[in-house]
Amino acid sequence: MTENEMLALAKAAGFDAACVVDTADIVFDPAFRPYCAANYCGQYGANYTCPPDCGEPEAMKQRITAHKKALVLQTLWEIPDWHDTARIKNSKSSHNAGELKVMKILREAGILGFIVGSSNCSLCSPCGAQTGKPCPHPDERWSCMSAYCIYVKALAERCGMMYDNGPGKVAFFGMYVFD
Repeated sequence: MTENEMLALAKAAGFDAACVVDTADIVFDPAFRPYCAANYCGQYGANYTCPPDCGEPEAMKQRITAHKKALVLQTLWEIPDWHDTARIKNSKSSHNAGELKVMKILREAGILGFIVGSSNCSLCSPCGAQTGKPCPHPDERWSCMSAYCIYVKALAERCGMMYDNGPGKVAFFGMYVFD
């Protein structure tokens, strides 16, 4: 599958924008990890794909840079109130569902890789991290951009995508990392 076919696939899956980048061009900043530790999302230590269980920032960076390319995916949402957590959660869930769809198609085409979501993995509720059970989906689960300490604004700029879309409009980002 060519890069142009991947971009067309992303569009067909409902993404507003997509871009293929070299993983070497992704900016990582471990200074973002304390935002995870602040536990605003409530998943710190409660989800295998979130810190501290997902791995240290350098190991997360190496997981991505061990591959050559990333298909960066963006969705745009009308969310007038940042305090509308239900709407934000639903929007991120839709974004991640689109990423899973893209991953399935790319894997079926022989392009092996993994996704980086716009939020933590939500395949199981509750996550086995809360019950002591192993993850039943190790090949499908994903960590979010924050857990990887990706400087998303720099990535958006690299892709020619808007990061800040003005009042009431929110952009969510994710990736499919592959060779």
